Amino acid sequence: MTALTLSTAGAATLRADALVVGVAKGVKGPVLAPGSEAVDKAFDGKLAAVLATLGATGAEGELTKLPAASGLKAPVVVAVGLGPVPDKEDAYDAEALRRAAGTAARALSGSKKAGFALPAGSVEDAAAVAEGALLGSYAFTAYQGGENKLAPKDAKDSGPKQPLAEVVLLGGKPRDKAYKAAVERALALVEEINRARDLINTPPNDLYPESFAAVATAAGKEHGVKVQVLDEKALVKGGFGGILGVGQGSANGPRLVKLAYTHPKAEKTLAFVGKGITYDSGGISLKPAGHNETMKCDMSGAAAVFAAVVTAARLGLKVNVTGWLALAENMPSGNATRPGDVLRMYSGKTVEVLNTDAEGRLVLGDALTRASEEKPDAIVDVATLTGAMVLALGNRTFGIMANDDAFRTSIHEIAEEVGEASWPMPLPADLRKGMDSPTADIANMGERMGGGLVAGLFLKEFVGEGIAWAHLDIAGPAFHEGAPYGYTPKGGTGSAVRTLVRLAERTADGDLG
Repeated sequence: MTALTLSTAGAATLRADALVVGVAKGVKGPVLAPGSEAVDKAFDGKLAAVLATLGATGAEGELTKLPAASGLKAPVVVAVGLGPVPDKEDAYDAEALRRAAGTAARALSGSKKAGFALPAGSVEDAAAVAEGALLGSYAFTAYQGGENKLAPKDAKDSGPKQPLAEVVLLGGKPRDKAYKAAVERALALVEEINRARDLINTPPNDLYPESFAAVATAAGKEHGVKVQVLDEKALVKGGFGGILGVGQGSANGPRLVKLAYTHPKAEKTLAFVGKGITYDSGGISLKPAGHNETMKCDMSGAAAVFAAVVTAARLGLKVNVTGWLALAENMPSGNATRPGDVLRMYSGKTVEVLNTDAEGRLVLGDALTRASEEKPDAIVDVATLTGAMVLALGNRTFGIMANDDAFRTSIHEIAEEVGEASWPMPLPADLRKGMDSPTADIANMGERMGGGLVAGLFLKEFVGEGIAWAHLDIAGPAFHEGAPYGYTPKGGTGSAVRTLVRLAERTADGDLG
């Protein structure tokens, strides 16, 4: 992964491949952001004018490269747009800084070293720049650049362009404990987000329940997280009918993975539950052509939970965090669950399966019940659960449902704080009747309209009495199919990891909403 350092060097004297400065959109043209003073001085105070001549405006996402002035050791200056000039000169929005740093880092892929002279006058600003630069530097190249045996022996295969190798954060205070802690936190957090992205992007022939469980086990050993893996025999013995029902059509058997991070001084316990469908064909209710190609991403919720638990352990947070990864591959075969079948869930409740492509709620139902048995202070599940949520909120915003309004509000505030777009959604009681079944206790489908809310109501049935619970439907932002933007790459994004980690931090500080 890209290296990150805090430097006392000035922008003018730093030897690097490029210097990154921020430019805001002013009424009369581009306005240089704090951090760019030394670079502007090398341009005789005319850097803003030069950028304007080149067509720069300072709009968010805009990027302009220009040769460096003679007074700079770096050969290239990269000016990145921050959006409108804030009311206060030093009050740049943290998310604007993240996105700008990410945009610059992506543009500098293939470079060895870049100095980021973006606003870093506060610990929060420095952390945002660090996060954005590291997230933007991400590239998934595991399946590219291998030896081509058909190529001539003397042919040069350059392989895929590698991400920016080193980010040097300028303008911070390397000897200040708060700055150092913020940078170390950013590094740990982004390393785990990028691990989640790697898992999401890994082809399903290589990532299936057993191999995902192996990754979790290895990470647990490395970071002091206890890992328990329930295989098919253990799931049968335990009566996990939801997970087994979804996974029974595949040659790759299902798993339920428990990750447990504990702190000796913790006073609260959080449980995170992740949907981990490593490939979703829809089962017997087969998805139509054009809807299968990205279904390796249907384990994004489990990847987020995994990353959040490991991050909590790496940060040593004073809170107990347990992660539950409900892993299965949803495939059609002679052994697959059929529409009309009835499954007995781990809770004892029976479910009539009307559509085998509504499988995520089945594996989550079992995991939610199992998590509830340990009586945590709160449960949050994360899932790429419904296309209905994408229709409601688009591709960049996840929905939040909960059995407690105050807890839902708290999760929403946390998500907005860390830069993850989200929106609180209701759980209308009248939609529950649509899941009544003449055969079982409940059906896995209800009314088509409000389908994302129906799914949330289904999950609510499996949460233990008196436990605060929230459901994050990340179907939109979990996997980005368009061109990269800001710090968001094409493919897996690691959506919800930052929200879960900040929730754990707040809980550790005694502020569980």
